[in-house]
Amino acid sequence: MTRALIVIDVQESFRARPLWETISDPKIADQVDRLVRLARQAGDLVVWVLHSEPGSGDVFDPALGHVRLMEELQRLDTEPLVHKTSHNAFTTTNLQQLLTEHGVRELTVCGIRTEQCVETTTRVASDLGYRVRFVVDATATNPIPHRDAPADQSVAELLADPRTLSAEEIIRRTEYALAGRFATITTVGQLETEAELQA
Repeated sequence: MTRALIVIDVQESFRARPLWETISDPKIADQVDRLVRLARQAGDLVVWVLHSEPGSGDVFDPALGHVRLMEELQRLDTEPLVHKTSHNAFTTTNLQQLLTEHGVRELTVCGIRTEQCVETTTRVASDLGYRVRFVVDATATNPIPHRDAPADQSVAELLADPRTLSAEEIIRRTEYALAGRFATITTVGQLETEAELQA
């Protein structure tokens, strides 16, 4: 086993936030499930990552019950589950140790917060020497408010503000920044086609 799929933060916490209505792909779990099926068929390791902020009192606080996989996704007992408290999936977990123990050298990454948790995990993985595939259409994110926007801005105000960076633009910029430098950019469809050709 030299490859692993890293599923980052595809958790109910995000659905519990008002901002969920602005997510770039409300069916992100379906895309991720397609990747999980591909990984299992290929005999690749699947690692599930959840973001946790104990004691925060918000949707990422495990005490509130939202820090769990989206209900469409099913983890097998043999598949590792790690909880992170930083943006990337390496710094506050034993992810690198798990990958080393399984002989993994190639990673496929997907998940929520295209430009944040998924991108930073990709960059750290690249720095650690892994070959990384970034599955751009199996990531999702929200629009980003302008730095001068009020912290208590409503969703309607966020969307009405012309300074807001759209989710589509965030994804495009992330893809541009990663491509050929930190990762190979691919899609779920491309990976499915590759799997069919190898079968």
